[in-house]
Amino acid sequence: MIENELHPIEASEIHARRERVFLVLAGLFLGSMTMLNILGISRFIHLYTLDWMTIDGNAFPLTFAIAVGVLPYPITFLCTDFISEFYGRRRANWVVMVGLMLNIWVVFILWLGGVLPGFEQFIDGQPVDADGNTPPFFAIRTMAFGAVGASMVAYLAAQLCDVYLFHFWKRVTSGKHLWLRNNGSTLISQLVDTTAVILITYLFVKNGLPLKEGIADWIELSVFIGTGYLVKVLIALVDTIPFYIGVSWLKKYLQFDPAEHH
Repeated sequence: MIENELHPIEASEIHARRERVFLVLAGLFLGSMTMLNILGISRFIHLYTLDWMTIDGNAFPLTFAIAVGVLPYPITFLCTDFISEFYGRRRANWVVMVGLMLNIWVVFILWLGGVLPGFEQFIDGQPVDADGNTPPFFAIRTMAFGAVGASMVAYLAAQLCDVYLFHFWKRVTSGKHLWLRNNGSTLISQLVDTTAVILITYLFVKNGLPLKEGIADWIELSVFIGTGYLVKVLIALVDTIPFYIGVSWLKKYLQFDPAEHH
């Protein structure tokens, strides 16, 4: 077979090109989802500390921080926006559902890796290595188990919201105003995601959030939600530029203008 010859399953060169682009977008989306669920709340990035609260003469600093798992998350919304724009709502929703199944697969592998026999010793039901420390796998497993349940619920709600709103704005504007559907869908869906993941982690994951004693939980939860959302908003606004550039380039590369086929 000639190297550049089409495979029998590929209808044409342009069909193969369109499927390769979809594969890149879906792969980037699913890879980012896997990464953020494993990293999750394994580390919080310190952004800023504000000394603004004084209770009984004692100062309580208010810390602004985001979980390291937040870092790859905004790119997932950019990917679903590209898929929604060029491949439609049905395929975008399908990618979201595959992402949910991938989350379940990650949880299964983490569970299976923990129940199979290893070389650790168990003291009071807790695994320890030769130095008496928690093995890295079990530390990651514990944090991932705690975060993945919250992230799956928040992820499904936010991504389906994003896809729905993207096509809502596209329908209302008759396929015009890229910036509106790109930002309008992402900003609202990320507020849903940020609020859900923080509240679920707080309610169901023990010690999942670095809360301080002496400060009302609702205040710190509001700060976590506000900080995480602000970071996502800034990234979402910035990604409007690559979205416009990407749509312009893909129209030529894929030989398809979504506006004409709206």
